[in-house]
Amino acid sequence: MNLLVALDALLETNSVTQAAERLHTSAPAMSRTLARLRRVLGDPLLVRAGRNLVPTPRALELRYEVSVLVAQGRTLLTPRGGLDPTTLKRSFAVQAGDIVLGELATPLLAAVRAQAPGVTLHFLPDSREGTAALRDGRVDIEVGVIDHTDPETTVQRVLRDRMIGVAAPEHPLITDRVTVARFAAAAHLSISRRGRGPIDDRLALHGRTRRVVATVPNLTTALLAVRSGTLICPAPAALTATTRTALGLRAFEIPVPLPEITIAMAWHPRNTADTGHRWLRELIRTTLTDLPLSD
Repeated sequence: MNLLVALDALLETNSVTQAAERLHTSAPAMSRTLARLRRVLGDPLLVRAGRNLVPTPRALELRYEVSVLVAQGRTLLTPRGGLDPTTLKRSFAVQAGDIVLGELATPLLAAVRAQAPGVTLHFLPDSREGTAALRDGRVDIEVGVIDHTDPETTVQRVLRDRMIGVAAPEHPLITDRVTVARFAAAAHLSISRRGRGPIDDRLALHGRTRRVVATVPNLTTALLAVRSGTLICPAPAALTATTRTALGLRAFEIPVPLPEITIAMAWHPRNTADTGHRWLRELIRTTLTDLPLSD
C-alpha cells in the first residue's frame, strides 16, 4: 500500500521533490522508493527530459488505475461516519428471554418502524446455547438475564430490576397486610426452571415453604393465570409494568429480601464497531431503560 501511495504521488506530480513534500518525507527517500518501484514494475516510470521528469507510456497507463486504488484504500481505512437509520436495510436476530420480551417487543418494534423502516427484527426464544449462537451468527443480540461469560462474548448491563408479587386486585395480599406467613400460605405459581429459587431459600430462613400449586413454563403464562383471582406469582417490577396494567393486575411487596435482577445484552465482539448493530443496541438500551419502575 505504501508503494502505491508513493507511485500515485510520483505519477501525479512528475517530480521526486514534490512527491516527497506531499508524503512528508525526504527527496533521497523518495528517490529510493522510485528505484524500488522501477524494479518491481520493470519500467523506468519517470525519465529525465531536460530539467524535468516525464512519464513513460507504462506510467501513463498506470496513472488512473493507481489513483483509483489509492482512493479506495483510503476510503477503506477511514472510520465510517454516523449511520442514517432511514437508509438501513438489514435483518437482525434478537434472542430475548421471556422475562424481557413482553415489555421489549412492542416499543422496540414501534421505534424501529419509525426510525428504520428497512430493518426487520426476528425475535427468537430464549435458549441454552448462549455463546454458540452468537459466535455462529444465528443470533445478533441476546437480551435478558445473561448467565454465560467468556472471551468470545461481550456482555453489557442494561438495567437492574427488583422482584415483586403480582395478584388480582381482590386478592387478600393486595387488600390486606402482607406477612411472611400469609405470603408463604398463598397459592403460588412457580416459574423457576429449577423448581426452586431465591424466594424458597429466603422463606426457608423463616422456617416456611411456599404452597406451589402449579409450575408454568414462562412469565406470560403466569400473569395470565393470576387473573383468576386466587393465585400469585413473582415478577420483575419494571419489566412487567405495562403487562400488569393491561391485565388489570396489582403488585405487592414480597416480605423477604431478594436479589436484584440484572438485565444485560450480549453480542459477539465482531459486531461491536458495526454501525447498524450499534444503533440497534442503543435502541434496545433506550427502550428498556425508559420502562416505568413501578405501577
